Amino acid sequence: MTRPEMADETLFLLLHNEMVSGLYRAAEHGEGENGRCITKLENMGFRVGQGLIERFTKDTARFKDELDIMKFICKDFWTTVFKKQIDNLRTNHQGIYVLQDNKFRLLTQMSTGKQYLEYAPKYLAFTCGLVRGGLSNLGIKSIVTAEVSAMPACEYISD
Repeated sequence: MTRPEMADETLFLLLHNEMVSGLYRAAEHGEGENGRCITKLENMGFRVGQGLIERFTKDTARFKDELDIMKFICKDFWTTVFKKQIDNLRTNHQGIYVLQDNKFRLLTQMSTGKQYLEYAPKYLAFTCGLVRGGLSNLGIKSIVTAEVSAMPACEYISD
């Protein structure tokens, strides 16, 4: 990894952490509802995902089907944003896809103890929106949720 890539990654991690903590800090001080923070983060991610997919796909051929789109998300999109491919993609062939990242970058900075699992959702909301926004711009309307059973692994489920 070259120095500019490391700087880009560090800036992204710092920006993400500041977005999360800033929204939750504002909610604690009465400037918003705590439950709305996840929605705000997801909506921010949605808009960013739309923009990124537009840039990443402007010179690519059309995708043949939904599975082809999901493979693009897992390889090219994820690699550009998180510097690694998704570790595993599963589907039930009925429109549900599970994207598994065993060492998710936005969780690796947190301790791996089970007591930190309750904090994971707020660090995954932006990425849920990122994936949903990307899929939306590729013509797939979806609901994207995240699950964490052991840190820093997580699964994103697209329905």
